[in-house]
Amino acid sequence: MKRLHILIFFLCFNIYGQNTSRVFNNIIEEKKGVLRLKMNDGEYRLQFYLPDVVETSFIPDGEKYSKKSHAVILKPQKVITKFKETDKAIYFASKKLKVVIQKFPFKISYFYGKKELISEKRGYVKTEKYETIELNLEKEEVLYGGGARALEMNRRGYRLELYNKAHYGYETHSELMNYTMPVVLSSKRYMVHFDNAPIGFLDLDSKKNNTLTYETISGRKTYQIIAGQSWYDVLDNYTELTGRQPMIPRWALGNFSSRFGYHSQKEVENTIQKFKEDNIPVDAVILDLFWFGKDIKGTMGNLEPYKDSFPDFNGMVVGLKEKNIKTIAITEPYILTTSKRWKEAVQEDILAKTKEGKLATYDFYFGNTGIIDVYSQKGKAWFWDIYKGLVDIGIAGVWGDLGEPEVHPDWVQHETGSANEVHNIYGHDWAKLIAKGYEKYFPETRPFVLMRAGYSGSQRFGLIPWSGDVNRTWGGFKRQPEIALQMGMQGLGYMHSDLGGFAGDNLDDELYVRWLQYGVFQPIYRPHAQEQVPSEPVFRSEKAKERAKIAIELRYKLLPYNYHLVYENNSKGTPLMRPLFFDFQSPKTEKLGTTYLWGNDFLISPQLDKDVKKHSIFIPKATVWFDFYSDKRIVGEGEEMEIPKRENSIPTLVRAGSFIPMTRDIQNTEAYNANELTIHYYHDDTIQSSNRYLYNDDGKTANALEKGMFELVKFSSNFNGKSLKIQLNTELGNNYKAQEKQYKLVIHNVKKEVKKVLINGKLVTPIKKVNNIEIPVTWNTKKKQIIKLKF
Repeated sequence: MKRLHILIFFLCFNIYGQNTSRVFNNIIEEKKGVLRLKMNDGEYRLQFYLPDVVETSFIPDGEKYSKKSHAVILKPQKVITKFKETDKAIYFASKKLKVVIQKFPFKISYFYGKKELISEKRGYVKTEKYETIELNLEKEEVLYGGGARALEMNRRGYRLELYNKAHYGYETHSELMNYTMPVVLSSKRYMVHFDNAPIGFLDLDSKKNNTLTYETISGRKTYQIIAGQSWYDVLDNYTELTGRQPMIPRWALGNFSSRFGYHSQKEVENTIQKFKEDNIPVDAVILDLFWFGKDIKGTMGNLEPYKDSFPDFNGMVVGLKEKNIKTIAITEPYILTTSKRWKEAVQEDILAKTKEGKLATYDFYFGNTGIIDVYSQKGKAWFWDIYKGLVDIGIAGVWGDLGEPEVHPDWVQHETGSANEVHNIYGHDWAKLIAKGYEKYFPETRPFVLMRAGYSGSQRFGLIPWSGDVNRTWGGFKRQPEIALQMGMQGLGYMHSDLGGFAGDNLDDELYVRWLQYGVFQPIYRPHAQEQVPSEPVFRSEKAKERAKIAIELRYKLLPYNYHLVYENNSKGTPLMRPLFFDFQSPKTEKLGTTYLWGNDFLISPQLDKDVKKHSIFIPKATVWFDFYSDKRIVGEGEEMEIPKRENSIPTLVRAGSFIPMTRDIQNTEAYNANELTIHYYHDDTIQSSNRYLYNDDGKTANALEKGMFELVKFSSNFNGKSLKIQLNTELGNNYKAQEKQYKLVIHNVKKEVKKVLINGKLVTPIKKVNNIEIPVTWNTKKKQIIKLKF
C-alpha cells in the first residue's frame, strides 16, 4: 500500500496530460476486471485478459463498442484486480500489471512492477485523414515489430505502412513487404498490439519526438499491452492471447524440392529421382503454377491438373507418396476471365464485387481477373471444395500465393467490407478457411499451410510465412536472419526464406551454399528460385552439390532437436530462432540480428557477406560454449570474437551443459526412429547441473499432445568435481506406450581421467576418445536411468 501511495503521489504532481481537450468526467463502472471511464468526448474501456495483459479501448461519442477482433481469441480470464480512486488518480491493477490514470490533466500510464512501460501521449485523436492513437516512448527504447521488413533490428525512426504488398527482388532495405502487422515490441520488454485490421501506418517515432503512433482509416480504437518477466513470458502471453501455432508435421522439417516451376510430371519425377541417385535427403516437392497451365499468364484459376504436361497427376502424387515424398501444390485467390473456371466462378457467385454489385474485374500481371471473396459463405465453400479435392488425391500441403492480395484495388467490395478494410486480413482469413476445413474433414491430419501474407494471430491457423521474392544476391541474403527473428517475436515462429534467393539469374555457388548452410538453423528448409538458375542442389556444380549435401544431412541429423523446438513453439509461442537478447540482453544484443540462438542451445552466426576470410561472432560475457565442429571450448567476453572461415559450415556454437539429440544419417523423415539416437552432452566444470527435454510423438497426428499421444524425455546432469551423474527420465502421455531406447551417449570435454562408468550401479566399459567418451545405453523408459562417471 505504501508503494501505491508513492506512485499516486508522484503522478499527482505530474503537470503533463495526454490531451488537453480530453476531460475526465466520472467512472461509469468497475466490475469483473473491466473499468469504464466517461470522458467529455467518449468513453474509455479497460479490461484485463491475463495478469500480464490489459486492453484499452476508446469509444468516441456517437460510436458503439465493438468486441470483434481478428487477432484476439482468448476470452478474458478471471483476473484478480485491485481498484482505488483518489481525488487525483485512479489505480487499476492485476498482481503484475498496473494502470494508473491521472485525472487532471488526464493521462493513462502502464506499469509492470515498479517500472513504467508506456503511457498515452494524446491517446485517440482523429485527424483529417486518419484515426490515430499516440503513445509516449522513452528516449533510449529500441523498437521492433510491424511485421516483415528488410530493415535493421531496431526499427525506431520509421513510419511503416500497414498495407501488405509484395516487393519483388528486394535486398538490404525494404520498408514495405508482404506481411505487415500492427504490433510493436520494446527493448523494455513489452508489446503493444493495435487490435484493428484496416490499412494504415505504424509510426515508430519518425519525427524523433519520442512518440509511437498508430494511424488507420477506420475501425476499432483498441490496443493491448502485453508484458512479462522475461521475453519468453511476453511471447507466451501474446500467443495465449492470439493463439498458438499448431505443431507442424515432422516431414515439414525436411528438405523441399522446389522451383518456379516444374513444367511437367516427367520433370517432377526425374528431379526426385536425381535426389535419390545423389543420396541427398528430401521429403517434399512443391508444384508452382505450371501444374494447372502451360503458361504463366492466362491460366491462373484453372486449379485442376493440366493434362498435356501432367497426364497422370493423381498417379504422380500417389507414386511420390509411395517414395515418402509429399506433394504441395500452389493455389492463388485469383480466377482469371480466361481460366477454365471463370464461368463456374461467376455462376457460383464466389467473387468480390463493386459497390454497384457488379463483378469486380481488373488487370494485373497474370491477366484480367476477379478475386475470390473469402468473406462470403459461397466463396469459402467453393474454395474449400478445391482444397478438399486436392487432399483427397493425396496432396499433403497447401501453398497460398499472392495472398496480400497482390493486386487489390480499393474500390473492390467484399461481403464484410471494402478492400482497404480487409486487405491486411485477407491472407489471415484465407488460412482460417483452410484450417477450419482440415478440422472438419481431416481432423487427424496436421495441415501444412505455406502463405506469403497474413495478420497478427495467423499462427493459430498453422500459417507458415516466407519472406517473399528476395533477390538472389548477398544483399538479399543479408537481411534474412533479422526478418525471421522479428517475425518470431511477433508470433510467427516459422518465417523463413527462399533458400538461395528467388529473383534474378545470379549463379553464385558460394552465395547459394552459404544460404543453405544458414537454412540448417532456420525453420523451414526450402530452396526455391526462378528457373534461370536451379534451386535444387542436384543441378548445381559438383562442389556446390557436395557442400549443400553436407548441410542438408546435418539438417536431418538435428531432426530430434528441431522437432522439440516445434513442441516449444506450440506450447508457449517460443520462436525457433531467438534474438540473442532473449537470454543475454544488453545495448549490444538489442540491435544484433546477425547472430542468434537456434533453440536454447545453439549460437549461430551465418556468413552473410562475400569473400570473408575470418568471421566475427559476438559471444555474451561470462558464457561457455563449444565449437560444434571442433569441440574447442570458448569463453565469451561480451565482444566480437574471430572464428576461422570454414568451407562446409558456418560458425555454430553449443552451450555448455546442453544435451543435443541427433539421429543417424537418414534420407527421409519417415526413416526417423526416436528410439535410436545419439545424445551429445557438453560437459564443463563450470556447470554444476543442467536439465533439458526432448519431445516425441508420431509426427503426424493433429493435437497429439492434447490427445496424450506423446513422450517427454528429461535429461539432467549433476557435477560435483569428483563425479558426473546423468539421469534419464520420461513422462508419457496417457495414450503413449513406453518403448525401449538404444541411445549412444557422447560426453564432450572430459579431460579428467575417468576411473569408473556405472549405469544403474553396474560397471560398464565406455569408448574413450580424445576429450570425450561414448557410452552405449539401453533404456527401458518405465524406469529412470542413471549414468555415473567417477573421476
